Amino acid sequence: MSTSRLISFELAYPSLSAFDCVIDVRSPDEFAEDHIPGAINCPVLDNEERITVGTMYKQVSPFEAKKLGAALVAKNIGKHIEQLFLDKPKEWKPLIYCWRGGNRSGSMTHILAKIGWHAIQLDGGYKAFRRFVNQQLPELSAQAKWVVLCGETGTGKSRLLQQLRSQGAQVIDLEELAHHRGSVLGKLPNNRQPSQKSFETAIWQHLSHFDFNRPVYVEAESKKVGNLRVPDAMMEKMRRSSCIQLQLSLTNRIALLSDDYRHFIDDTALLSEQLSCLTDLHGKEQIHIWSELAKNKQVNELIEQLLQKHYDPAYQKAIARNFALIAQAKSYTIENITDNAYEVLAKQIIHDELAE
Repeated sequence: MSTSRLISFELAYPSLSAFDCVIDVRSPDEFAEDHIPGAINCPVLDNEERITVGTMYKQVSPFEAKKLGAALVAKNIGKHIEQLFLDKPKEWKPLIYCWRGGNRSGSMTHILAKIGWHAIQLDGGYKAFRRFVNQQLPELSAQAKWVVLCGETGTGKSRLLQQLRSQGAQVIDLEELAHHRGSVLGKLPNNRQPSQKSFETAIWQHLSHFDFNRPVYVEAESKKVGNLRVPDAMMEKMRRSSCIQLQLSLTNRIALLSDDYRHFIDDTALLSEQLSCLTDLHGKEQIHIWSELAKNKQVNELIEQLLQKHYDPAYQKAIARNFALIAQAKSYTIENITDNAYEVLAKQIIHDELAE
């Protein structure tokens, strides 16, 4: 019969694909905050049970808490085996982890191994994975050959990133990973941002699969995308990297933003609420003018004023201050905002990079 054994994340990582399943036995709330990419959640204690056992441990006694915990863990492991694992062959090889490689993952690993499966416990659990990500992010960020897409608001940098990716280029779309468009109006409706840990894990996952002999395209961002911080080492390297400058006419920028921010046009109350965040910069009178334009559906006029009075001046200051090689940036003009125009541009950029 198989016996369980421990493995460190450093040893497990290169062969993660060799495991038939990665099982996170932490509570659903812990799993939702962040987890090893590709893991499934099979909690041995759910959110409420974990709180109950933890409270009993502190307020009653460790012994009483362990008795209750053991009963709950045994019941939940039995449920997971019955619902998820009964069809697994004897050769099935799962990797199992909890918060720090203790009792929760140990219990699951022990039972699965006693059945006869090749169950392996991750030594140090999620905390070991988190340490690995924190160590790897600066190293991978330093190795990457970043190419930073710059351009005023509304030039379609996100659209270009999508086309670059579809053409096989290596892309990290920070706004996509952060579920936010990066500006004061960047909050997406009905779409919560992930946790900081989950955001960093997603960046690490992309970087860990890239070929650093090839460029990695990323959009110029500030240090924060919504409420999330871009890792410091990544931001520092981006700001020292080569840039591409996008140019698009004001008319086309207004049309593009009108399309991308349709949810604000349909919900003027939400738009007015977000505009109020700019009061300290532009004063109550200017915010009132913009709010009235929003209420009256004067969308193009509102966007033009926001671009000329807020976004463009802020961009010019930030880009000159933060991106050292912007003066040497290669400039590309986009004639219209069709998908075809961005597809053609993506192919041209890839061609030019290969030619260098």
